Amino acid sequence: MNFLRQFRAAPNLLTLLRLFIIPFLVLAILDGRHGLAFALFVLAGFSDGLDGLAARLTKQYTKLGLYLDPIADKLLLSTLFVVLTHMNLVPRYVTVLVFSRDLGILLVATLLFATGTLRDFRPSLLGKFNTLVQILGLTVVLIEQVWPSVDGRLLRVGLLRSIAWLAPISAAQYAWIVVQRVSTPEPQAAKQAAEMR
Repeated sequence: MNFLRQFRAAPNLLTLLRLFIIPFLVLAILDGRHGLAFALFVLAGFSDGLDGLAARLTKQYTKLGLYLDPIADKLLLSTLFVVLTHMNLVPRYVTVLVFSRDLGILLVATLLFATGTLRDFRPSLLGKFNTLVQILGLTVVLIEQVWPSVDGRLLRVGLLRSIAWLAPISAAQYAWIVVQRVSTPEPQAAKQAAEMR
């Protein structure tokens, strides 16, 4: 499938929708329109789930989707952390740790893909758990803005502290995985990648 046709694949269109939502989500938060912000965040979450489902149902797995989906996820979450920190809704240290982790992983992945050193850079279970906790933490923060009567302070503080711990730990795990895969001979690396599926 050529590059332009990959853009028209249903899963990739859903991923592009998620990217399209980001600036409107940011504006809604900055304008104090928390109900709209929460609705857009939920819509982005649905698009994330649907693009994977669409890929499986239509069997439209593309190289573009392989790159675009994780970039869209990281851009959405990292942008939200930055904006919510600007609004004094998330502590700065949490955002610095999250943003540093995602930027570091993105730079390393880009370098490895560009040099052809490593093509298999799927998220680990710890990485997926880290993303889940981030989503839950952001959801609680937004819910508290939409429904001020909801007291989610203890849950919010617990989730944000967990995010702060998980960010550097999962980053270190990614670094370890990369070192192991790069130093593993190609046939064995391919076998390990197949076993992880």
